[in-house]
Amino acid sequence: MKKESFYYLILINIIILLLIEILKFFIPNEVMLYLLFGAQYGPLVSSGQWYRIVTAMFVHGGFIHLVFNMYALYFLGRIVENVYGTDKFLFFYFSTGIIGNLATQFFYYNSFSVGASGAIFGLVGVLFAAGFRRDTPYTLKPITGTAFLPMILVNIFLGFIPGSNINNAAHLGGFLSGMALGYFIPIYEYSWNIRKLWKILSRVLVGVIIVSYIFLIIEGVKG
Repeated sequence: MKKESFYYLILINIIILLLIEILKFFIPNEVMLYLLFGAQYGPLVSSGQWYRIVTAMFVHGGFIHLVFNMYALYFLGRIVENVYGTDKFLFFYFSTGIIGNLATQFFYYNSFSVGASGAIFGLVGVLFAAGFRRDTPYTLKPITGTAFLPMILVNIFLGFIPGSNINNAAHLGGFLSGMALGYFIPIYEYSWNIRKLWKILSRVLVGVIIVSYIFLIIEGVKG
């Protein structure tokens, strides 16, 4: 699997939403259904269901929500994965998504939260900050740096509109952590040991995703 993992992420998100939509015919309580599939809710996370900070990245609140996020993931994921490689891309995506959901836990504790937007804004942050590195190739300048500024400002502004239901905590948490990664991490790695380290880190985060879903399933069976 080389430089195409974003397709698998898109597929997983689509499958989960389809399962939710199918089960709506059998489980009329939508809140209960979304929680069953891993939505984030502050009090539940505080009670020990920490894995919801991870699983919420794969749950979407309807087809429109999914389409917008998956289009962004296709566009941004393809760029980041092709530029940085699969291991760094997976690390960027999962780590910024988790940080965005941690920010949600802090700022929107009593809110119900789903979506991959924290991770997607993490990719935006990576590309934005990469444009300010001296070693970023000139050919990448049109897709890094201030090229993303209008989109960033518009989305942040929309998040402050009352009733927008946009999770600015996840957006800003993902974006700022992505900026840190994009600024401090070079695009190209010439050391075999460093490349091996990125492979290990990405596998660890994939393992965290798997373990989180195992805990979610166990909780569902117990419930």
